[in-house]
Amino acid sequence: MKLRFAAIVTFSLRGLILFWVSTLFADDRSNIVLLLADDLGFSDLGSYGSEISTPNLDELARRGVRFSNYHTAASCAPTRAMLMSGVDSHRAGVANMPESIPPDQRGHAGYEGTLSKNVVTVATRLRDAGYHTYMTGKWHLGKTPELLPSARGFERTLAMADTGSDNWEQKPYLPIYSKANWFEDGAETRLPDDFYSSAYFVDKTIEYIDSNIADGKPFFAYVAFQAVHLPVQAPREYTNKYLGQYDDGWAELRKRRYEGAVDAGVVKDGIEMAVMPTTKDWSALTEDQQRYQSKRMAVYAGMIDAMDFHIGRLVSYLKANGEYENTIIIFASDNGAEPSDVFHTGQALVDFFFPLWMFTNNYNTDYETLGEKGSYSLIGPSFASSAASPFAWYKFFSGEGGMRVPLLIAGMGSPNDGGVVDAFTWVTDIVPTILDIAGVKNSDGVYQGRQVEQLTGRSLLPLLDGSSINVYADDEPVGYELGGNAALFKGAYKLTKNRGPIADGQWHLYQMNDDPGETRDLKKIEPVIFQTMMQDYERYVRENEVLPVGENYDQRKQVFYYGLQKRLGAVLPFLAGFLVLVVFLVIWRRSRATIQT
Repeated sequence: MKLRFAAIVTFSLRGLILFWVSTLFADDRSNIVLLLADDLGFSDLGSYGSEISTPNLDELARRGVRFSNYHTAASCAPTRAMLMSGVDSHRAGVANMPESIPPDQRGHAGYEGTLSKNVVTVATRLRDAGYHTYMTGKWHLGKTPELLPSARGFERTLAMADTGSDNWEQKPYLPIYSKANWFEDGAETRLPDDFYSSAYFVDKTIEYIDSNIADGKPFFAYVAFQAVHLPVQAPREYTNKYLGQYDDGWAELRKRRYEGAVDAGVVKDGIEMAVMPTTKDWSALTEDQQRYQSKRMAVYAGMIDAMDFHIGRLVSYLKANGEYENTIIIFASDNGAEPSDVFHTGQALVDFFFPLWMFTNNYNTDYETLGEKGSYSLIGPSFASSAASPFAWYKFFSGEGGMRVPLLIAGMGSPNDGGVVDAFTWVTDIVPTILDIAGVKNSDGVYQGRQVEQLTGRSLLPLLDGSSINVYADDEPVGYELGGNAALFKGAYKLTKNRGPIADGQWHLYQMNDDPGETRDLKKIEPVIFQTMMQDYERYVRENEVLPVGENYDQRKQVFYYGLQKRLGAVLPFLAGFLVLVVFLVIWRRSRATIQT
């Protein structure tokens, strides 16, 4: 009894001492939480005009500022490289997804497909400044030990290293991978049996934060959701909330989303919407086809709803532990909505073998269980246009639908809280904004005595505190290129080019204030502006060592070629050995026959 009493007293004294020490040395700098959705379209949140229920993100919008003119790269890895480094993707080593880099570019400077060692991540900078740093979710910036987030400044990590994976099980979602590559703290790991991606990422984030919450140090938590990347999957209770809501089809949804975005204040009224060449005629579908497509979109909505619910769990944890009021929360998407239809790629070999691969990996497309464990679903290009409404194009393309996405920043106590900022902003702006919030000075291209890439983004704090209406001057160009699709933003104008086979491969000039739907080409009306911006783009190409792509390059097809090369590379030695054995046996049998005769 005396020993137990002594132990209780010792434990109590220890707790009091720890509490006193943590209070004495408490760091009052803000915690920072960066939430990243995957392939979320511009109008997919309630606060951006959606019919989808996102109450927790909508509350962050009311507590913070929505950005209506925020842009990213049009596919995931280049955006993530810029989001982690604050440096243009070509200079950060990820000019394209590693799976999409054509052979003639692979290995060239900027085209490694993994985050360059010549950039310093925001996590490294914050860790050096005394922050705890945590990461959960999709990484896609390298999977070898020295490239994983555990080696790039993050203290605790749960990382999916590929373009994506199944949301219910530890298995790959495309045949280009032999397995789903999950890592925790740099070591390969197994997912739990009750895994669902959005839930587990938040579980792990809470676990990591909680492990150090008593020491009084601020934290940076990066949560990179798989919602709503392929395969689109959601628990049944979330999908059921949206059954029947999309029975009018994609064109009607695109119209309603535009009206919702106007009501939400993130888009001006009177915008003309482009008609996408890939949007099919809803009325030409049979009743069963319409019912199936409608449920696909319901699963997509359910997946967003589920992500929002789990974000709410993280917010509740922060509130319960007294950290919410001292936490800045940033939410964004990595690019526009995903249009790919892996069942109808137009590549005969893929379209033949993909169903076989699905069968061997226990995937199905059954209506009744669509989105649930074992199901493989997507929304395709027609509904992707609706998710990007009112803009043109979607993921992979340099149209606004591929590049303009939601951005929320909450917790700053800004005079603009609850409002909308319509200034042009770029993905590289996130890192300097976070560093400003944390009070970390820019190293001006030097880190620990060595030269590194300088930050190219701008802090958004002047927009948040109302001291400025823009962070880029009207004569200051911002260039972009990915897989031959390109853009240059300058003041109110945008220069853009999208390659075939469904785009025309020509340069166009648009005025973004009046025509963000990109319907009226001003190239011939404003030839001086067009030529000046073309010169600006050519300068961007030279300064960032942008390489041209071949005439027949197709980003999505290249993913298949990459996978074929990788998978064949693994089995070629066995095939070669087998062929050598067959040749040896043939020669041996012939020699035996010759001896016998």
